[in-house]
Amino acid sequence: MPDQERQLIDRTVVVSGASRGIGLAIALAAAAEGANVVLLAKTAEPHPRLPGTVHTAAAAVEAAGGRAAAVVGDVREEADVRRVVEIALRRFGGIDVCVNNASAIATEPTERLPVKKFDLMHDVNIRGMFLLTQACLPHLREAANPHVLTIAPPVNLNPRWLGAHPAYTLSKYGMTLLSQGWAAEFADAGIGFNCLWPQTYIATSAVANLADGERQLAAARSPRIMADAAVAILTRPAKQVTGNCFIDADALSFYAGIDDLSGYGGGENPMPDLFLD
Repeated sequence: MPDQERQLIDRTVVVSGASRGIGLAIALAAAAEGANVVLLAKTAEPHPRLPGTVHTAAAAVEAAGGRAAAVVGDVREEADVRRVVEIALRRFGGIDVCVNNASAIATEPTERLPVKKFDLMHDVNIRGMFLLTQACLPHLREAANPHVLTIAPPVNLNPRWLGAHPAYTLSKYGMTLLSQGWAAEFADAGIGFNCLWPQTYIATSAVANLADGERQLAAARSPRIMADAAVAILTRPAKQVTGNCFIDADALSFYAGIDDLSGYGGGENPMPDLFLD
């Protein structure tokens, strides 16, 4: 694609949880639009069950047409998050987009959920999102079209979702409420705060490692649908697009005119994702 058509040319995008899955897909889609991508992930060495490291992700970003900076770190640690921002500023001169993708999940019933997993979910999902967004905010204020995009669901108070896995639900809804709260708090700053959630299961390594992973993968769409939806949102004027909880299919239809989703896989009846009735 010629540079004049690349919509994120020279914009700097910070992505947490970027070594694989949805985070990597968003990083690659941003790179294809000309972005500089700063990738934060804990995986520095290959995992026995999960492909990819932050370094292989950075190489893929550069192969896709962007410039990359790989940062090995934990989104829960303030020092690591500050280091991500410092590297973004030193390498690329600013921050235009913050993508809160890192997330932890544990869906055991309350009586069987270890406190360690409860703490992990809230530390990664809520604390991590808070730390990264807070650290990026002063620099987003200086950007031409600043966005914060968080991978979190619309708040659905259907008892089905409240009761299915209350601790995990609380952590994900906490991410959503923070995003919507910031949209109100920073309404005059011109920063777009939005959430994005998949309409269906997404074919990631985490799904593949489930007990019935093969069946679920067959009914799951490619992470590319989330990436394409993210780019569609992040290239809109931030002042006009804020405070939303987008579903990927709806964002693609509304902003990119894409209604045929068959190219993303999942078969004729892809499996609906959590939190969607």
